[in-house]
Amino acid sequence: MANEIKFILNGQEQVYDGNLAARLLDVLREKFNLTGTKSGCKEGECGACSVIIDGKLMNSCLIAMGRVDGSTILTIEGYSETERFLALSDAYESVSAVQCGFCTPGMILASESILSSNPHPSEEEVRIGISGNLCRCTGYNSIVKAIGIAAEKGSGLW
Repeated sequence: MANEIKFILNGQEQVYDGNLAARLLDVLREKFNLTGTKSGCKEGECGACSVIIDGKLMNSCLIAMGRVDGSTILTIEGYSETERFLALSDAYESVSAVQCGFCTPGMILASESILSSNPHPSEEEVRIGISGNLCRCTGYNSIVKAIGIAAEKGSGLW
């Protein structure tokens, strides 16, 4: 089929043969039932829909399905199966960095993106790294602290 898109989603080969202009966000939520990827602003401003595509943090609301052919996509559901997720989850929990939870999947993936490129980031680097992810509950200080704890306690994971 001419419109067939093949990609890896959370470690599994997938084929998509729908509308190439459909947003990755909608396909993840509706076709694959991966609802951890949140639908927030739908304009690339809030980070709630963050996923990792080919190792890079991206807003899935801005990605057309036609762009993911041959890509590797990691959502919070796939990431939650890793040892790195456990280190971040424990760190977030230890400082109550989660309140309502809406931003958490995107924030966790942003944390992974930061730590995978720099296992020992400064506070400023962490703040810059999460700047594309909005949180209305925690005020960011506890999230920044959690990422620092994960970097310290998870040494060797990243």
